[in-house]
Amino acid sequence: MIIGILKEIKAEEYRVCMTPVGAEVLVNSGHRVLVEQGAGDGSACGDVLYSGAGAEMVATPEEIYGQADLVMHVKEPQPQEYELIRPGQILFTYFHFAASETLTRAMMARGAVCIAYETITDRQGALPLLTPMSEVAGRMAAQEAAKYLERSQGGQGILLGGVPGVAPAIVLVLGGGVVGTEAARIASGLGATVYLLDASLPRLRHLAEIMPKNCVPLMSSPATIRELAPKADVIIGAVLLPGARAPKLISREMLATMKKGAVLIDVAIDQGGCFATSRPTTHDHPVFTVDSILHYCVANMPGAVPLTSTMALTNATLPYAATLADKGWQRAAQEDPGIGAGINIVDGKVTCRGVAEAFNLAYTPLATVLAADSVD
Repeated sequence: MIIGILKEIKAEEYRVCMTPVGAEVLVNSGHRVLVEQGAGDGSACGDVLYSGAGAEMVATPEEIYGQADLVMHVKEPQPQEYELIRPGQILFTYFHFAASETLTRAMMARGAVCIAYETITDRQGALPLLTPMSEVAGRMAAQEAAKYLERSQGGQGILLGGVPGVAPAIVLVLGGGVVGTEAARIASGLGATVYLLDASLPRLRHLAEIMPKNCVPLMSSPATIRELAPKADVIIGAVLLPGARAPKLISREMLATMKKGAVLIDVAIDQGGCFATSRPTTHDHPVFTVDSILHYCVANMPGAVPLTSTMALTNATLPYAATLADKGWQRAAQEDPGIGAGINIVDGKVTCRGVAEAFNLAYTPLATVLAADSVD
């Protein structure tokens, strides 16, 4: 199979979807790997390293889309790429379709096979390709919170962990998954008082066992959020409904009850955001203020630390890319339901229920698509 590695063109995105080490593994398995020139520059993966690994360097994305059977990205295709995508071509990346009807309809129109990193599951039901970037984003969320609490950044002028004799900041984390746990772990380690909310009692029991004493796991409810939001110096939104739009947990009206200069970090912005006042921002312009509340809503947080993120991403995606290349998407999905869960759109049909429900589109089970293909 011909595999294409694209240079990222989203604003301030410095990651690349595959390291030279990963490219070498694919080449050694008998596949051709095409890499767009400069694709790895932001992650210290120069063209010479890819060439040394056996990859073929090409000058333009048009060449990648024109030749590759499997095209890999980090972020979703941008509008200038839509017309380059061929019917039946496999696109393997973070899509987050439920956050963009425009992207969803564009991929339906192109007739591609869209496999989303973020909805692939493993045998335990976890999200193995989302996990590494969630770990990065969660840890970064605590770092960004500490920075934007500084007065010079528009915050209240509070040290996240306080000092002896002075109370630390109060951090409210919404969601006890990977992002929320990592954010709470780092904030707790810096000395903050942390409330970590989740709707799963078994998960809360686990968190109570593993988190430090200054982190208090609590059952999430609208009433609990309304009670804690006015006390919080920082709220980190880390809610995930795989493949679906994130729920809005902080309303515009609730901002009026919060401390002036409090910081909202919306890590769920890729899925539409979990604060009603959120809108995507970039690393170049990461924050905005609504009703004196600072909002940080960068849609590609791990892109700021590409050396870490690119290696972590390749570690996770390489086995799946190899499987897709070795077996093709149909056989791979039939043999591994977790890969099937990652297939969101095929030949104009939406095969992910969460995406279909987000935009009132027709939902076609993947099994129906596979059955039709086998007949054809």
